[in-house]
Amino acid sequence: MSKKTDQEWRDSLDDNAYNITRCGGTEPAFTGKYWDNKKVGTYNCACCKGPLFTSATKYDSGSGWPSFYDVITPEKITINRDGSLGMVREEVVCSTCEAHLGHRFPDGPAPTGERYCINSASLDFKED
Repeated sequence: MSKKTDQEWRDSLDDNAYNITRCGGTEPAFTGKYWDNKKVGTYNCACCKGPLFTSATKYDSGSGWPSFYDVITPEKITINRDGSLGMVREEVVCSTCEAHLGHRFPDGPAPTGERYCINSASLDFKED
């Protein structure tokens, strides 16, 4: 996949998705289109359309964001140290296009114990 310029990202994404995926923003809790989605399917990156998560690993964390306890394959994401907001967190980024997706926390359910807290605007859901 060729790299897009900032202007190409601006032209291909709405303002909210651009702010979240390209600038590291976040959507308010309980406002994203997928936080309460219960349909069966695959959650793809909103930027490059690569598969990231499945509905089989999605769960209600009570956080107000789509939460998953695992990714489709570890190679699909990159974890970066995020020291913003006066705390250290693990930023979740799409390995293919470097889109900011959300954060990973160590408070998820078994079997991984991880919670991938992901912005709806960084996802594109495809129902099975």
